[in-house]
Formats: sequence, structure tokens, C-alpha cells
Amino acid sequence: MSAGEEVRCMLMRGGTSKGAYFLADDLPAAPGARDDLLLRVMGSPDPRQLDGLGGAHPLTSKVAVISASAAPGTDVDYLFLQVGVDRPEVSGRQNCGNLLAGVGPFAVERGLVGAGPERTSVRIRMVNSDDLAVATFATPGGRVDYGGTAEISGVPGTAAPVLIEFPPGPRPLLPTGHARDTVAGTPVTCVDNGMPTVLIAASALQVTGYEEPGDLEEDRALADRLRAIRREAGKLMGLGDTTAATVPKLSLLAPPLHGGAVMTRTFIPVRCHPSIGVLGAAGVAAGLRVAGGVGEGLARLPAQGDLLRIEHPTGFLDIEAVVDQWPDGAGPVARRTTVVRTARKIFDGTAFPRPAATAAHP
Repeated sequence: MSAGEEVRCMLMRGGTSKGAYFLADDLPAAPGARDDLLLRVMGSPDPRQLDGLGGAHPLTSKVAVISASAAPGTDVDYLFLQVGVDRPEVSGRQNCGNLLAGVGPFAVERGLVGAGPERTSVRIRMVNSDDLAVATFATPGGRVDYGGTAEISGVPGTAAPVLIEFPPGPRPLLPTGHARDTVAGTPVTCVDNGMPTVLIAASALQVTGYEEPGDLEEDRALADRLRAIRREAGKLMGLGDTTAATVPKLSLLAPPLHGGAVMTRTFIPVRCHPSIGVLGAAGVAAGLRVAGGVGEGLARLPAQGDLLRIEHPTGFLDIEAVVDQWPDGAGPVARRTTVVRTARKIFDGTAFPRPAATAAHP
């Protein structure tokens, strides 16, 4: 396209991720043209993403595409796109619960949803999975308030809290129908509480689960085992061939060190998360409450309805997950999942993508 190409964009931190937020109407309607534009906006493929908005890590190379929703009982549609850092890939095969924290405020900022005088709740359809989330946040005087005293681990400073609630999803909590499966010779629990996730006791992989993320990433033997588990588990979960996909996520579980319920190390899917994603945490929290799962005897669970603290490399995430058994014996269901995140607007303006003629030569 022309050298004068530009696109309206808002850069926001959502939870422990950062991404570019767009109105769907500001992007090309055709997925191929849209993805090409986003690669150039983010500066991919390039390990440094030097010529774009990306931050050289999967957690900072994310995009949220927002539009008014026509679905009953919802206000906006949220399409999450993971933009490859060093590869020219744009994937919509997963949700992102961290960027979800910024969707409600963005919808108010762009006039898709009217703000209440004190607080606003936005009903969000997550297009990637057709799940629903409700985000509630402060809007004193009808304006989004990004200041506040809420802290979340992995993010410096404080910000206004965003309460995110997930009602029961349309898919079974246990995609394989079992609380425990053996995959690539390893006991696992496969769960889907908004994100396909595989839970594994760290000890089953001959690691402690307390290692630094970088050290785990450099363990080639571990990487080979995780790759085999992910591919086999993906097929069992009905995801097909996940070789080039970003799901399922893999979470290693270990006994807690700091008074929480469990310690985690989560792979997304190759890099080890410096904290844990919201929907990954939702899967861990629900999976820990499944009788017979791999977390049984390993985690220290609070009572149903109490916040469950998930420890991770840079702190913790508190989440509520209520899991009940269907009366007809059809399997467990996550009745309610609630988490508090924060979000902050970083800039709002115009992005100038790298010209298409140089997109293949970062």
C-alpha cells in the first residue's frame, strides 16, 4: 500500500499483557489483508519488532479487534489475534484474558457502550471461542478512570480494578471426558475454562516447578516432552493438529511456596510465561477442583467460593472458581469464574505501518 497508510489505534496494557486495540471498522474486512496490515503495524517478523509497536515478546505482540455486537445479551464482540514476533503469523485460535481487561474501557472510549455515572459493566462476546465475559470498571462522571490502588503481580504500580466474570461456557470443562489422561506417557488433566489448557505435575517431568522461566525454556529435553504432550493432548481435546497452533497451553503444577493454592509455570506454548494468563489461570483453578485430577494431593484448596491464589514466577493471581457436578452425571462444570485485573491506556492515536514493499525484509 501507499507510504501514507495509517490506521487509528489505541495501545493499552491489559493485565500482564500489552496490545494494540482497534475498531473492526478501522481494519480491512478481508482476513488476509487485515493480518498483513497487523504484521506491519506490529513490526513482524523481526525478533526485536524494531519497526513496529510490538515489544519483542508474545505477551506484547497482541491485538484486540472490537466491534458492536449483534449477539443477544452482549454489547461488544472481541476478537483476539496473537501476532507472531519472529514469524509472519497471525493466529485467532485462542482467547486472551489479559487483553480482555481493556476491552470494556476501550468500548467506552470509542463510544460503543455508554458509561454509567459511577461504574459500567460491558458484556463481551469473545469471538475466538464464543464465550461470554462481563467486565465491570469505574467510570466516575461518565469517563473511564485508569487510576486507582489495585495491584496485580507482574505489573509495576497501581491502577483501577477491572472485575471480570465468566459465566459457564458452551463447551465441557473436561474436553476428553476424563479427570485424568495419560498423554505421551505423562499423567495430565485437560481442561477448557475459556482456554484449552493441559495441567501437568512438574515432578512428572523431572523438574521442580520452581525454576526460572528462562531456565525452563533452555531445557531442550523438557521442550521435547512438552511438544509431544501438547500435540497428543490437542488431538484428544478435539483441536486437531496443534503443531503450529498457540493452544493448548501447558501449566506445570507444584506445591505452593508462599501460602497460595499451587505454584505454576505456564508455557504459551513455547515461551514460559513470566506470570500466568487470566484464562490459563481460570483453567488451573477449575482443574484443581476436579476430583481425580493431577492437582489432587498437590494443591492446597480453599473452600468453594473463596479466592484461590495461583502462584507464578513473578507473584500471584487471585481467582474464584466454583465447580459443580451436573446432577445427571454428565461431568463437572465451572459455574462461576471471577478475577480482578487492571488496565491502562498508554496512547491513543494513529499508527503508521511499515510499507508493504518492505514487509518481507525486517
